[in-house]
Amino acid sequence: MSRFVAFGWGLGGVALILGKALYGISAPTREALELLPWTGLQWAFAVIWVLFMAYTEGYRGFQLRFSPRCVARAFYLAKNPRTLDLVLAPFFVMGFYKGTRRRLLTTWGITLGVVIIVAVVSLVPQPWRGIIDLGVVVGLSWGLLATLGHFLLALSKGGTDEDPQMPKTAAAA
Repeated sequence: MSRFVAFGWGLGGVALILGKALYGISAPTREALELLPWTGLQWAFAVIWVLFMAYTEGYRGFQLRFSPRCVARAFYLAKNPRTLDLVLAPFFVMGFYKGTRRRLLTTWGITLGVVIIVAVVSLVPQPWRGIIDLGVVVGLSWGLLATLGHFLLALSKGGTDEDPQMPKTAAAA
């Protein structure tokens, strides 16, 4: 049962959070696309921005770091179930608590940064806001697929070698 909760609610919850973010930024992205044709500068920015976000957010951020760690933490949770951790599985899996000091600082720092960026970007006029959001759509979509891919790969191997970045005292806690 704990495996189902760790994987289903933990990783499924992460997928729901990413999906909600994708849904939320889809409207400004559609609005920007409805304002076509864009200027040459807007097209140039869109192409460069989408490629930049695919590489930095999608590949480096999600595929190489976030997704494998989420899967590792879900497997850790499945092997070390605690009621509160299972209830809060998506937040446990994402590393919002019970992690190394570095993991916690990084997770909370990135979250704060994203909140600030979202607030600032919401003030940007169209079509620029939609162009920015288009890059984020690419990055988040990549992340969603990368997380699913890492999970399926780990499931087929019966686990993962990725470090779940748990504190040294976690086994005793």
